[in-house]
Amino acid sequence: MTAMTTYIPFIKKPPLVAVIRLSGVIATGARGQLNDAALAPVIERAFRKGKPQAVALVINSPGGSPVQSSLIAARVRRLATEREIPVYAFVEDVAASGGYWLATAADEIYADESSILGSIGVISAGFGLTGLIEKIGVERRVYTAGKSKSMLDPFQPEKPDDIKRLKALQEDIHAAFKTQVTTRRMGKLPEDEDLFTGDIWLGHAAIDKGLIDGIGHVVPKMKEKYGDKVRFRVHGPRRPFISRFGLQLGADAIAAIEERAEFARFGL
Repeated sequence: MTAMTTYIPFIKKPPLVAVIRLSGVIATGARGQLNDAALAPVIERAFRKGKPQAVALVINSPGGSPVQSSLIAARVRRLATEREIPVYAFVEDVAASGGYWLATAADEIYADESSILGSIGVISAGFGLTGLIEKIGVERRVYTAGKSKSMLDPFQPEKPDDIKRLKALQEDIHAAFKTQVTTRRMGKLPEDEDLFTGDIWLGHAAIDKGLIDGIGHVVPKMKEKYGDKVRFRVHGPRRPFISRFGLQLGADAIAAIEERAEFARFGL
């Protein structure tokens, strides 16, 4: 008796969308949840695992380090080009400053009607404590080799040259931010408006300004583009081992307070 071979027809899997959650302040170390070192393996895995049809960035960030914003966005663009995978960004509460820089890594940007977007500018803040140390009788002593080493020392009076140097640095960073936005949103921004004043807009106004492509949420929009059977695989940074067991409570608490302050700037 001849054994019969059963042939199982090839079953094509529904399209896969890799979802990368980018939530929090953009900074290195304990201050930020989002930085290139922490996100590198997450982003690499999202673009490679399971041969995704698309990558969706779900963003909720008030911004932070321009350098880390640039590094993360550049990594996304490099992998998108290498793998020929389209990238979509979906803004939740806010994508402001560096958070919007991350959004520009996508080919299309969507947001909720009440999402806050923009803040395309550069800010530096600190405190001047000269009056305080004089009041309590403390004498500040600083010794440097190099006249600019004590630039913007909070315990000394502000110097016009220091402020001038800081503003020059800010202008250079702002120029890089503007280049990122104009390059990635080429042909979508109005020619007769200055969008780089640090102003912010809500969803529909952001469409009018060319900062986003429409109102939309990740699941319905991806179903619209890839069909109702589209699959989702969510990727995100893992919490450090010691943090999971509550052994870093002090640093986590400080980071949480700082992050809360950043979101509060936008009324969130």
